[in-house]
Amino acid sequence: MKMKFPLFTPVLALALVMALPAGAEPPAARLVADKSQIVFVSKQMGVPVEGTFKKFDAQVAFDPKKPEGGSVVLHIDTASAGFGIPMSDAELPKQPWFDAAHFPQASFQSSAIKALGEGRFEMAGKLTIKGTSRYVTVPVSIAPAPGGNYAVATGSLTIQRLDYKVGDGEWTDTSMVGNEVQVRFRFTLAGLGPL
Repeated sequence: MKMKFPLFTPVLALALVMALPAGAEPPAARLVADKSQIVFVSKQMGVPVEGTFKKFDAQVAFDPKKPEGGSVVLHIDTASAGFGIPMSDAELPKQPWFDAAHFPQASFQSSAIKALGEGRFEMAGKLTIKGTSRYVTVPVSIAPAPGGNYAVATGSLTIQRLDYKVGDGEWTDTSMVGNEVQVRFRFTLAGLGPL
């Protein structure tokens, strides 16, 4: 029986979200990993299936008042991808999917951050999965977390898994596992400047 394994590229979308706006010499913010998440959703035989990346980190230098000077770098541990189903989770790190032995990390490196107003930003940059890089643009919203000293950055990105060779061989048949993968992220950041 074949398992569900795609949708890990969305984690890179999360990296885009971490690319919060910054200015020249922007302050560094810290990712609060246990209050953050990267989710990917793909369709298996037409049915949406949700997975997560359990390990990731980010370097964020960003001033929300001067986002164009900011930068975000996101690293995702590809072996940490899972659907919460043991048989499927054992397959994801293997060669047809993430090939974690050869490509242990996926990454996002911002190249430009633009303010759109009202806490919304557009982050452009390079998403790399399994050694393949493509330029993507990710919409990100940033808001203060209720009752705390944190900010929360949320966003989503849709990618095509086959662009990154996630699901090689027999898995290139998109009737079994769809090509489109939605990546959603929610990053909690400490030390971000005022919005």
